[in-house]
Amino acid sequence: MATQDVNTLVDMGFPKDRAVRALEVTGNQGVEPAMEWLLAHADEPIPLSSSEAATEATQPSVADTAPIGDGTENAVEPSKSSDSASSSNETAKSLKCNECGKLFSTQLEIEYHAAKSGHSNFSESTEEKKPLTEEEKKEQLRKLEEKMKQKRLEREEKEKQEALERERLRIRSGKEITAARKKLEEEEMKKLVEQRKREKLEEKMARQRVKDQIEQDKIARRTKFGMGQAPEAAATSPTASTMPTPVAQVQPPPQKDYTQARLQIRLTNGQALTQTFGAKEQLAAVRLYVELNRTDGAGPFSLMTNFPKKIFTDDDYNKSLEALGLVPSAVVIVSRVQH
Repeated sequence: MATQDVNTLVDMGFPKDRAVRALEVTGNQGVEPAMEWLLAHADEPIPLSSSEAATEATQPSVADTAPIGDGTENAVEPSKSSDSASSSNETAKSLKCNECGKLFSTQLEIEYHAAKSGHSNFSESTEEKKPLTEEEKKEQLRKLEEKMKQKRLEREEKEKQEALERERLRIRSGKEITAARKKLEEEEMKKLVEQRKREKLEEKMARQRVKDQIEQDKIARRTKFGMGQAPEAAATSPTASTMPTPVAQVQPPPQKDYTQARLQIRLTNGQALTQTFGAKEQLAAVRLYVELNRTDGAGPFSLMTNFPKKIFTDDDYNKSLEALGLVPSAVVIVSRVQH
C-alpha cells in the first residue's frame, strides 16, 4: 500500500483508518477509486480486523477520556449532557463537538477533528448523524477534486521548478567545464609556442655554430695551403724572373700557440656533436666522448677526416690532437666498421 496515497486521503479530510480500508477495498488502484468508495460508504461503519479490534478494545472510550495537560490541547472532555443522557436511559447515537456542533460516528473521526480544529469539548448525543445526500456527496466530491487538482498543480509546479533548477545547474556546470577546458587548451598552446620558439632559437644557434666552424676550417686550410705552396709557385712561375722585386713583401701571419681544439663530430645518422678539447689531449678522449654521446646507435666505429683525407688507426688514438693537425678546429667523421 502506498503511504503517499494514504497521506493524500488524510489531507483531504478522511480518517486514516477509512483511507487505509478504502485503498484495500479498491485494490490499491490509486486515490480517485478510494475517494469514490469513501464517498459512497460515508455513513457505513467499517469492520475492523482482529488486530485492530484488539487495539480498539484496549483504548478508552470518549466518556472515559480525561483532559490532557491544561485542557487546551487535543483532549476529549465529556460534558454534563452525557450524564443527563445516561440518566434518562436515552441511547447515544453519535458524538458531538460542543464547540462547533458537528456530529461524528467514530472515535477516530473525533480524534481527527480535534487534531485539525483544536477543539476538545465533545459529548455523546442522541442525534443520529444524517447520511449525506446526493447533492452533498457531489459537492464534497467537487471540493475533493478541486483539492486534488490544486495539489496536482502544486506538485507539477514544484517538479517544474526542480527541473529548471537542475537545468540551470547543468548549464552552469557545463560552462565551468568548457571554461576550464578552454583555459587548459590556451595554456597548452602557450607552452607549444614557447617550445617552438626555443627550438627555432636552438636550431639557429646550431646553424650559426656550424657556419662559424666551416669558416674557421676554410681560413685554416687557406692559411696552411698558402704557406705550403707559395715557394713552389714562385719557382715554377714563368714570369717570376722577369717580375720586379716588390719593395715590401707581405709576411705570413705568425703562428699562434693554440691550447684548445674545437671539433665538430659528424655521426652516421647525419647529426653533429660539437665539443672543445685540450690541444694536448689524445684522440682517445674524442673516441670516448663519441661513445658516451652518440645518437646513431651502438656498434664499432672509426674516426676520419676529409680535409685532409685520413682514417685514424689504433696508433693515432695515442697521439695528441695537436700532433694530428686537429688544432685549432676540425671536422671529424664517424664511420661504422664493417665486420
